[in-house]
Amino acid sequence: MSDAIHPFNIDIPQEDLDDLQSRLRRVRWPQEIGDNSDWQAGTNLAYMRELTDYWLNEYDWRAQERAMNEFPQFRTVIDDVPIHFIHVKGKGPNPIPLIINHGWPWTFWDMRKIIGPLTDPAAYGGDPADSFDIIAPSLPGFAFSSPLEKPGMYFAPTADLWVKLMSRLGYERFATQGGDIGAFVSSMLGHKYADRIIGTHLTLLMSLKAPFPAAEDYAHEELEWGGKFANFMAKNSAYMQIQSTRPQTISFAMHDSPIGLAAWLIEKRRAWSDCGGDVESVFSKDDLINTVMLYWLTDTYESSARHYYETTPENFMSAHVHDRAPVVEAPTAALQFKGDVWLQPRKWAEKYYNLQRWNVVEKGGHFAPMEAPEILVDDIRGFFRTLRA
Repeated sequence: MSDAIHPFNIDIPQEDLDDLQSRLRRVRWPQEIGDNSDWQAGTNLAYMRELTDYWLNEYDWRAQERAMNEFPQFRTVIDDVPIHFIHVKGKGPNPIPLIINHGWPWTFWDMRKIIGPLTDPAAYGGDPADSFDIIAPSLPGFAFSSPLEKPGMYFAPTADLWVKLMSRLGYERFATQGGDIGAFVSSMLGHKYADRIIGTHLTLLMSLKAPFPAAEDYAHEELEWGGKFANFMAKNSAYMQIQSTRPQTISFAMHDSPIGLAAWLIEKRRAWSDCGGDVESVFSKDDLINTVMLYWLTDTYESSARHYYETTPENFMSAHVHDRAPVVEAPTAALQFKGDVWLQPRKWAEKYYNLQRWNVVEKGGHFAPMEAPEILVDDIRGFFRTLRA
């Protein structure tokens, strides 16, 4: 296979946009279950009607496409997997190469608010010495890293692909940052490739293997976190069960109905963000629709959900390459947001990671690059300032 890296420009065929408009006009609305004003039964009908009206009459994909194309984008193929990524060189004396990893239901476009401040700190009131070369890929099977035809793709093989991608770009040592699935990828890089990783910055802490957090790991002020996670698993994890066991079945609906796809994705934006029930206090209508469009126009719901299906217990455990402690040996920073769906205790994190920095902040939820970009950028800068050669 060629190691060629090709410039990439987003240019969606007009017939795809026309087909979408036709489908939006012909939507068959469901009834609503009782008083669903707080979305307790799922996505609210009145809100979806309002959003669809905006989608049909005011939303401008071509304007959004132009904004995306302002970032230098590229595609390559690694081990038969097509990879799309943004690559912006840093403006500073010694930029650190940093690969930033999104999750589900995110896209590469969720990283746009942090790319400028990280690559060009001086333009945002920062110190040029804190600059980074930013690589923001679409995870395999997401958006323009498609079509994904190779089976077995989840966080561990993705980490292997990223090492090859970074080598292809000329970076033998690099840093990594991630949330959600991206945090698993970044943690795997810090576990398996600690000698290549300058540092790992995470906004989600989850176990790749034992030891898992135990009750005695929670300090008094952290006890509510365990309860929050238990509540999430009891009341908000149905999507995880479906995508881990039967993603093919639900994909027929997601690939046929843009409204069905939007309802599935946007409900997670509202439930997992620190929005207090008002999703548009965090995400604009354009933000929400952009996410849906990047899944719809690339036919990637099924291949994105496959990351859950492929993370079988056997794959999960076979991904690990050593039994040493800490599990993640690369220097690690943890930035947790109290508005996130789950948080992990510091005592456990200090055993599991080579923990060099710990921060818990009030503002922000699961989608840190979109919800709290300034906080995230400041924390990334502060962590890697101690690791610069």
